[in-house]
Amino acid sequence: MALPDLQLYTHPPVHATHLEQQIGHTPLLAFRRVTAHLPEDVAVYAKAEWMNPGGSVKDRAAAFIVRAAEKSGELRPGKIILDSTSGNTGIAYAMLGAAKGYGVKLFMPASASPERIAILRAYGVDLEFTDPLEGSDGAIRAVRELAAAEPERYFYADQYNNPANWGAHYATTGVEIWEQTGGTVTHFVAGLGTSGTLMGTGRRLREYNPAVQIVSLQPDSPFHGLEGLKHMPTAIQPGIYDRALADRNLEIRTELAYDMALRLAREEGYLVGISAAAAMVGALRVAEEQAEAGLPGVVVTLFPDNAYKYLNAGFWTE
Repeated sequence: MALPDLQLYTHPPVHATHLEQQIGHTPLLAFRRVTAHLPEDVAVYAKAEWMNPGGSVKDRAAAFIVRAAEKSGELRPGKIILDSTSGNTGIAYAMLGAAKGYGVKLFMPASASPERIAILRAYGVDLEFTDPLEGSDGAIRAVRELAAAEPERYFYADQYNNPANWGAHYATTGVEIWEQTGGTVTHFVAGLGTSGTLMGTGRRLREYNPAVQIVSLQPDSPFHGLEGLKHMPTAIQPGIYDRALADRNLEIRTELAYDMALRLAREEGYLVGISAAAAMVGALRVAEEQAEAGLPGVVVTLFPDNAYKYLNAGFWTE
């Protein structure tokens, strides 16, 4: 009896990656129906940040914050990662903490979506909930008290003031957008939460081409439904935020973002989060202005996450 061909049982070369290596290099999405009214020389694209392993753009900032703290010695075995979050950055900390062996304690508004809370509990995070009426600012105030009281126990990541936040986007997001558009990007549009995405990406794109227009987005009032975004005039402003960086700021109504979320799902097949829908509202407005002026444009925005953490919101079925 002939022996089997042992080559059939050899393993092919293994190309495996660690968790952190999966962060970034997200695809650039194009659109068909939502942008069908635009002329051929005006295009809108969006980075699909839910492709990061933790499901959001916040993986980038969290990874850079943790890496910088490890390098400086602020974060070392036995210390607990501590911060305030509306959800996505917390999930990124939880993911990285699990992979690296750090405990994670987070303060977040009690109004955070049930899906985000469930994910954090699945990771085993120690959660403290703050007054939902105070939003992210209430969580910031609470976490600062604990960080000041027990500095030896916790590494306070402080995403709103940590330069590694915007540094992540300077080093990765801005580079990716420039390369993916072949250097043709004319406008970058992004919402303001911690402001890290706009600050880092905007600075990098400006270095490539000073003519690139940077457009910030924020809710049109202090009381809004755009989870993850800040109304800067009435909120605690992040230390990393430089209001002079953006060429202009657009205010987005919550209802328009909800409508766009439905359109993107039902006309494009992209089931995106609420802040992503708000980003599309802003990007489309900029593109339409270019078209009305008879000018070409390559407008790029960023979809922070998909809709899986927001499906309890009533507008999806109303």
